[in-house]
Amino acid sequence: MARRRRAATRDSGLDDAYAQIVDWYRHQLSITKPPNDLLWEPIKIGPTWQWDEETGWLLPKWTLGWGVLAWCGHWLRDKDGDPWQFTMEQARFILWFFAVDEEGDFLYPTAVLQRMKGHGKDPVAACLALAACFAPVTFDHWDASGEPVGREEPAAWVQIVAVSQEQTENTFDLFKTLVSAEAITRYRIQINGFDVYGLGGTRRIQAVTSNPLSIEGGRPTLVIRNETQNWQKQNRGFQMAAALDGNVAKSATAARSLDICNAYRTNEESVGRQMREAYDQSVANPDLAIADLGLLYDSLEAPPEAPLTVEDAPHVVRAIRGDSVWLDARPKSMIIKSILNPSNTASESRRKWFNQILAAEDDWMQYPECWANMAVPLEVSAADQVVMFFDGSKSDDATALIGCRISDGYVFTLGIWERPPRSLPDWKINRDVVDRRVRQAFEAYNVVGFWADLSNARDDETGERYWEPYCDRWAEDFARELSDLPAVNSGPSRHLVAWDMRNPSHTAVFVQEAERFISEIAEELFQHDGHPLLTKHVKNAKRNPGKFGISLSKEHRESARKIDAAVCAVGARLMRRMWLNRPKSKKRPPGKGRVVVMN
Repeated sequence: MARRRRAATRDSGLDDAYAQIVDWYRHQLSITKPPNDLLWEPIKIGPTWQWDEETGWLLPKWTLGWGVLAWCGHWLRDKDGDPWQFTMEQARFILWFFAVDEEGDFLYPTAVLQRMKGHGKDPVAACLALAACFAPVTFDHWDASGEPVGREEPAAWVQIVAVSQEQTENTFDLFKTLVSAEAITRYRIQINGFDVYGLGGTRRIQAVTSNPLSIEGGRPTLVIRNETQNWQKQNRGFQMAAALDGNVAKSATAARSLDICNAYRTNEESVGRQMREAYDQSVANPDLAIADLGLLYDSLEAPPEAPLTVEDAPHVVRAIRGDSVWLDARPKSMIIKSILNPSNTASESRRKWFNQILAAEDDWMQYPECWANMAVPLEVSAADQVVMFFDGSKSDDATALIGCRISDGYVFTLGIWERPPRSLPDWKINRDVVDRRVRQAFEAYNVVGFWADLSNARDDETGERYWEPYCDRWAEDFARELSDLPAVNSGPSRHLVAWDMRNPSHTAVFVQEAERFISEIAEELFQHDGHPLLTKHVKNAKRNPGKFGISLSKEHRESARKIDAAVCAVGARLMRRMWLNRPKSKKRPPGKGRVVVMN
């Protein structure tokens, strides 16, 4: 690791004060443990709550966050006039937000802090806005012990952005009490309504509301986007987000962005939803090569099965409030009264106070808590008889391959391929990659059936259906294995693999299976592997009533929220049922198979 050391004239008294604050945080983090008496264990997304019995809290190897904690502790004040102290939860988030790599570059240019209502997100944002202007937030050099040393950003420009003035007021109202008299003097800070200036106007914090044209072209060093779950098309939230992304991308400095939000509403399109889905996609599918988006997503959420009852709600709130102990979780508190108030919908109470992302009324999956309970990572052995269902796309929709074990109906993911974010317009799924995965599955398991619903997309060169030649080769190469469960057994469309969903008879049996699929989830009658992308596709699907019953579909044709893996899961369960119900004369004993590692 290359290290650049620099000697500089510093205020030794100030350095000592900073060091004492850092020592205090290090000590507190060393003696603080997660609560062990929670009745409802929260879902923990991100590194903030990752803890090990032997090593303690998971903290970054290198971070400029210690300097930020020290600066805030010395120059900022709480509402009582005492030196500012972050909770240990907030401190850990800040350490990760300012984590750097061996070159001194930030690990996370973008971060999202999603917490329940009242958690204290605005004070954290206000502190970080001030720190971005006056604290050592930009990497400068490595000290003699190999620790990163920061410096101030001489042209710091922070934008606090919201789609309404009221939202920015929540943050700007805090500056009047946060900034100490000593800080005002040292940094010549001026607080003027929705602008904060320092050091002769060279540092600035600016409030921005929903006018994309007013912000386009700026070059901020930090953008704080407030309440992004409310950034929607009708209030120009998506335009705002696009303009800000452009500004951050072309900034000459290491510009960064921080979103603070509650859980989004699943029946609404929002920037908050986009960010969460981008994160889910990045961690779910390594084949997309986007696992390292530089996105720090941190959330503390109630589990899906947590009930909204007078007995349980206080325990749930206590679990997901984290270190925000000022949130009253007692049974008679205003929070619990709000949760139990019949005039407040259950979905809004769960979103605000449980920080949950829940099913909408038109969602196909109305039992997310049951689906979550059914997620069990089980081993599928080489001797297990399995069936596979494939849904092939060319460029827009996802391509998916889902398996189902004959013996117990266990649903498992063999591959899900989605269009990568920001891909070129001519991007197409790599058929050879999918073909290898299919062949690996035949090597690894005792496959007794393989059906494929092929899209009608055409090959640009040959004009034939995009997946047709592969489907024909699969039928030819695996004819022996697939002979007992052909996709189409007779007629002009006879084929071992090709199973066209548009065929009315196929549609009818698929819709029946889709209804059965939901009923079995409600009763938790089978298990699945819990793959994040499979779960995402299941939750993306919408109810689609038709002549044969209630099926599943995308919310609209151009929707970016794909459902192909959910379709394959239903198809695989249908294949298993067809296998079990086939005539006895066609039944054959399980094969031995052999083990092959699936890469």
